[in-house]
Parts: sequence; structure tokens; C-alpha cells
Amino acid sequence: MNQIPFLNFAQLNASYKEELLGAVAEVIDDGRYILGPKVEAFERAFASYCGTKHAIGVGNGLDALTLIFRAYKELGVIEEGDEVIVPSNTYIASILSITENKLKPVLVEPDMLTYNIDPSLIEAKITPRTKAILIVHLYGQVAFMHELKRIADTHGLKIVEDSAQAHGAQFEERKTGNLGDASGFSLYPSKPLGAVGGDAGIVTTSDDALASVIRAIRNYGSEKKYHNLYQGVNSRLDEIQASMLLVKLQHLDEENVCRRNIATRYRKEIKNPNIILPNTKHEASHVWHLFVTRTIHRDAFQKHLTDNGVGSLIHYPIPPHKQPAYQAWSDQSYPLSEALHATVLSLPLHHMLKEDEISRIISAVNTYQNTAE
Repeated sequence: MNQIPFLNFAQLNASYKEELLGAVAEVIDDGRYILGPKVEAFERAFASYCGTKHAIGVGNGLDALTLIFRAYKELGVIEEGDEVIVPSNTYIASILSITENKLKPVLVEPDMLTYNIDPSLIEAKITPRTKAILIVHLYGQVAFMHELKRIADTHGLKIVEDSAQAHGAQFEERKTGNLGDASGFSLYPSKPLGAVGGDAGIVTTSDDALASVIRAIRNYGSEKKYHNLYQGVNSRLDEIQASMLLVKLQHLDEENVCRRNIATRYRKEIKNPNIILPNTKHEASHVWHLFVTRTIHRDAFQKHLTDNGVGSLIHYPIPPHKQPAYQAWSDQSYPLSEALHATVLSLPLHHMLKEDEISRIISAVNTYQNTAE
């Protein structure tokens, strides 16, 4: 029996290979490799796609978020020691972007139906030092809602989106990246819009001042060569990646539709009572970067899938407050997050899955029996 891998990067880009090679050849022939016309074109195209005034290409998704908070500090909106509310069950990068700026993460438990931050728990965590809410569109599902906007407006807070997994997801006709004050996107190769052969990221915002500062900081703190306004970094999206991302952006919506169709099959045809399936409030609000199931005997379930030729991955096995990097939090308790991290298992879901592979995955899940331990 052939193994169905969780993800095959070569397969993801195979259908666009000639377009991608042509785009790379254009960059080689042009001879401009850093902050050239392809980066500018991709920034314009992605800003237009999201509906924002600005998009700023950076080195990776972590840098995208980190630079947003750094720019707010440079602008005096946020000061060292201020607090940022963030989901307790997010990937570690969300937390790192806050602590890298010497800000204090304030963890809030998720809604167990969506796995996104529970807005009903936010206001109890707000203090005079709270300056922002970092919402994470986890697994590809929009976390933004009117209640979040009300809370932010009432308390004068910025809303920053971690859109690393949700390229093209929508809330009432507005896309992620255009729901808060600023957004950081990862363009890691596995993401809905993924780079080829390397890492990349991008920031979106309609705040002119914020965009100007981020553009400078990503480039050694310089708006003009050899004139450094800030103690910046080197985090620049390169021309070759931008050229290939321009190609892939044209196919993003159709790939999102494909993933939604596969997710629909999974949710309709997986009937195993031992497996908890993910929920969504509205189809357009989810791009299904990951299809995350839950079961109390995850190791046995994963072994069953492997034995039946189906790859799977755990996103994520350890919650941030239990990581050695944040050992000062190790005595804190976030029981909902801990329950999620102990039970989640992601099934293969990407636009290159064949119908017979989807059927095999469904069959493997349905034949699992909860006989472990």
C-alpha cells in the first residue's frame, strides 16, 4: 500500500512548475535581486488582494509580527513592558513576536468550538498596560468578530492579526489582513500561499505611518541608503521568492476552494464517534490550512493511520506555557489549551490530493477503534 504523506512540497508546486521557472528566469535576466520590481509588484498585488493600502514583504512570518510590534514601539503607541493579549493555544511564533519586543503576553483560553480566542474571556484580562490584542486565525479559520472590535474600541486597543494560516479567509466579505490594524502573514512553503524553496513573510496594513516605519526597519532601519532612522534589521523578501509568489497568488482562491471541498467531504463522511471533527461558522471564513481532529488516545489513532498508509501531524504537541523557553509560566494552568494540545491530530488536506486518496483517508479514520491503553 502506498503511503499518503501528510504533505509533499514538490507535489504542491508541480502544476505551476513552468510558470515558476519562467518567473525565476525573468529575475535572473533582470539582475536585480533585493527590493526590486518583483517585490514591489507582489506587495501591490497582495495589498490589493487583501484590500489594504500597504503590504510590506519581509523575511518570514515571525518577522512580520515582530516588526509590527517594533514599529508600534517606534511610533510611541506601545512601550516596553506593555501587555498584549494572545491566545494560549497558539503556535509559539505568536508569543515570540511579543516577547522579542520586551512586551508581556497575556494568555487567553480558546473557544472549544473554533479553537480561536474566546472573546468572552478577554475583558477580564485587560489592565491599564494592555495595548493590543493579537488574534490568531488558527488552522485557517477567521478569529475576528464584532465583539472583538467592540472590546478593542472600548479600551483603545490595537488589533493585530496573525494570519499565518489564513490567506484568503473572509469575514463578511473582508479578507484576513484587512480585519484589524495590521497583520502578519507567513509565506512558509506549506501555507495556503507558500514560498518555494525557502521562507518568506509579509505585513499588511492601511496605516501609512506604521507601513513607513516597517519598510525602514526591515531594511537596516533605512528609508534612504546609508541614512538609518532606526536600529533596524535585515528582513527583506527577495526578488526570486516574490516572482514565484506572484504566480502562486493567481491560484490561491482556487486552491482555497479545493481545500474547502475536501474538508466538506471529511466532515460529511467521517462518522467515527471516537473522533471530534473541526467546526466552522461560515464556509468563507475558513481556508482549511489544517484539518485538525481530536481524540483522547491520539497516539493509538496516529499509529492506526500510519498502519493504514495515511500520514498525519500534530499541530501542536506542547502549549506555549509548557515550553522550556517560557519556563517562568510552567506553573500556570490553561486547561482548555492543555486539552487541545494533548488530543489534536491533523489529517492530510491540500489541493493535490486525489479523490481515491481522500476516500482512503476517510476509510482509515472510520475504521479506527478506540481500544488504546
